[in-house]
Amino acid sequence: MLKQISSLQNPGIKDLIKLKKTRERRKQNLTIIEGRHEISLALESGLKVKKLYRCEDFSSDNNFTVEIPDEITELTTREVFEKISIRENPDGYLALAETPTLELKKVKLKKNPLVVILEAVEKPGNIGAIIRSADATGVDVIIINDAKTDVYNPNIIRASLGSIFGKQIVLASREETVSWLKANKIKSYAMAPAAKKEYIKCDFSEPCAFVIGTEHDGLSDEWLVRVDEKIKIKMAGKIDSLNASVSAALVLFEAVRQRS
Repeated sequence: MLKQISSLQNPGIKDLIKLKKTRERRKQNLTIIEGRHEISLALESGLKVKKLYRCEDFSSDNNFTVEIPDEITELTTREVFEKISIRENPDGYLALAETPTLELKKVKLKKNPLVVILEAVEKPGNIGAIIRSADATGVDVIIINDAKTDVYNPNIIRASLGSIFGKQIVLASREETVSWLKANKIKSYAMAPAAKKEYIKCDFSEPCAFVIGTEHDGLSDEWLVRVDEKIKIKMAGKIDSLNASVSAALVLFEAVRQRS
């Protein structure tokens, strides 16, 4: 029978609370995954869970399977779980796992790849939403240049509904990314308000990559001079740009429409 942790002074609990800080997660190479659904998807992807904390006082979604050996499972009281939880309404499941890492040279591509490249995008909600769109459209890999936030930030994991664990995600420099695209004969497109060609008039049926910049500044000049083609989303209002996640969804689903 599993023992229940009832003290906030428990060494494991104190260490876990420290992991709420990005610096500490990077130092220990650990990721916090909260939620039965998200943990289930992480396990399905083959991610190795090192520890599971569970509290039976919360109701969880039984549609998702979480099979973790008892030897790495800890039960906690409601007070302790609320302290380690990152959510306002926890479901009683929180896991620690080794942070996934992947190099560009090890990325696996389909015959007709679809790629997303994010430069300096930093809002967890936007990154999570882009990952969800990438999951829905079958994107091969998400490459992140000049990362401004921890890719496996618990808020990004939640915003992606755990779909982050089903995607190949790589941190790489701009130069590495450009070289990789050329080596794999993948055409790159950048969304830029000043572009003359509308995205719906482009041919996305061949291997392609969409390069997306920050919400405020867009792509850097260094990226804009390197892309194969600049495209735009026609706007009827006074604002000349959309939220990064909305822009990504539009072009990705247009690529899927053309390919089908």
